[in-house]
Amino acid sequence: MCGICGFTGEIINRNADKQTVIERMADVITHRGPDDCGYHVDDEIAMGFRRLSIIDLDEGHQPIYNEDKTMVLTFNGEIYNYRELRQELIGLGHVFSTHSDSEVLIHGFEEWQEGMLNRLRGMFGFAIWNRVTKELFIARDFFGIKPMHYAMVGDNFVYGSELKSILEFPGFEKKFNYRALDNYLSFQYAVPPETFFEGVYCLMPAHYLWYRDGKITTTRYWESKFEPDESMTEEQAVNDIAAVFEDSVNTHKISDVEVGCFLSSGVDSSYVSTYFADQKTFTVGFDFGLKYNEISWAQRLSEKIGVDHHYKIISSEEFWGNIKKVQYHMDQPLADPSCIALYFVSKIASEHVKVVLSGEGADELFGGYQDYNNPVVFKNYRKLPQGLRTWLKNTAQKHEKSFKGQGFVTRGELPVEEFFYGNARMFDVEQKRRLLKDPSIATNPIHMAKPLYERVKDLDDVTKMQYIDINLWMIGDILLKADRMSMANSLELRVPFLDKEVFKVASKIPARLRVNKTETKMALRKAAQRRMPVETAQKDKLGFPVPTRVWLKDEKYYNIVKDAFHSDIAKKFFNVDELMYYLDGHKNNIRDYSRMVWTVFIFIVWYDIYFNGASHEEGDMPIIK
Repeated sequence: MCGICGFTGEIINRNADKQTVIERMADVITHRGPDDCGYHVDDEIAMGFRRLSIIDLDEGHQPIYNEDKTMVLTFNGEIYNYRELRQELIGLGHVFSTHSDSEVLIHGFEEWQEGMLNRLRGMFGFAIWNRVTKELFIARDFFGIKPMHYAMVGDNFVYGSELKSILEFPGFEKKFNYRALDNYLSFQYAVPPETFFEGVYCLMPAHYLWYRDGKITTTRYWESKFEPDESMTEEQAVNDIAAVFEDSVNTHKISDVEVGCFLSSGVDSSYVSTYFADQKTFTVGFDFGLKYNEISWAQRLSEKIGVDHHYKIISSEEFWGNIKKVQYHMDQPLADPSCIALYFVSKIASEHVKVVLSGEGADELFGGYQDYNNPVVFKNYRKLPQGLRTWLKNTAQKHEKSFKGQGFVTRGELPVEEFFYGNARMFDVEQKRRLLKDPSIATNPIHMAKPLYERVKDLDDVTKMQYIDINLWMIGDILLKADRMSMANSLELRVPFLDKEVFKVASKIPARLRVNKTETKMALRKAAQRRMPVETAQKDKLGFPVPTRVWLKDEKYYNIVKDAFHSDIAKKFFNVDELMYYLDGHKNNIRDYSRMVWTVFIFIVWYDIYFNGASHEEGDMPIIK
């Protein structure tokens, strides 16, 4: 795993030479690759690279060139089928100088151009510069496991694995993107391709980019299309999952260094961990009871499958003392508190191994979120008389204090396209208008999902919801935090569920074998049950839960947030009285507003770091003046 960055053209500021600039851009992402660095600098381009050595430890230095050095590559990721591709390319006459997976890309690109991408099995973000045609090619993997960002700064095209590299480029003017704030308040993350920096974009998953003659063009080369096979039996589905997942895990374990595994108490990471006998697993939890601590579950499973289990209990002080550091590494605000838990589990894993496998993607591919039960349950609810349903909805909307089932009756009347825009749903458009100092920027978040719904309009509601999450939530939250938190600790994280071959199987499983009224990931759980105890395979999802709702009622942490809500940053963007309505409403048990409070608080913390230059050192409490 590595980090890459680069820029085309000359430096506007003549006081900075290209070599110094590219080294500075690479230095800020040293955490992505502390083992080695490399640069290519010529009249047209500067390319930087930081390496975390995983495969071909001695010879895998980058940049890598083709035989006549007319092309140069920098690469972040892993290509799991590189050995097969290498043999094919050697048969076609290509000469290799290393045994790394990286070199397959440059020879493959020589041979097949863009067509190479669909031959790959892996995770990647890479750049190839053609020194003859003066063209730059950049590509990102199928699901967006590895990041890639880009911007035009004057006449310079600038790119990097993290936004930090682009921010270091001379002449880059940091401008706040209000569109990103609007989306963030609804989704709890910046919805790609937008970022919080005006003019800086994410290259979307399964896309490639050409930079030619001063122009940028992007093209989608693959799509996660679901094509459910309604004739499929449960036995067939379970057999297919078991076979393809075993192959994927074994493929993802290819490495020249030791590989470990994250382990929560849920089925996803537990399923992965069953392939790690005599190896290491890692878990974190909080000292707030079983609801926020899965360590005992993980320990019991570890004993049964024979793994060396490592764990850590995170104290409240440690958690709050690392919020600023985590948000610095995230590049953009992410209001998912589990990213901080993920930072800690990555940290303890990095003390033992260089590579871990994890369970990300299983919920999106196999139907794991409780929201996916709704279409089945709503079908029966809609059999009630219309007048009764309308009365229930109106009563629920007027009720200030929350109650169980409130969200159900308010959404039960609506088609999925009108209420579901992803796994995380924070402020609606009316709430944003009351909250924001400039209410004109508030938009209806469902609009972001409409083009995606159009692409799956002929599929069932459960599959539609999964498709929305794969293309919004998984990219903007799940995979973003997985990459940033593991890389912050110089740890490579691999996700065997997010594999092309696994998706081929997942895409064929009908909705009736994914979810029913009460169960999720039904076929996947049955497959996992063949390798683990039934109680683990059937356990409800938690996944590194964080006690934010408890902390926000504690006087110490309530006051930290209260001070942030009265800060100059808060007054710049928000109506303070509205902020306090949510904070006090949560503290006084009016309603659980913890996620909404946390969303705004994290934005303020992030803004203080990236626009006010606040410290982000470990142990530094998020005190906002």
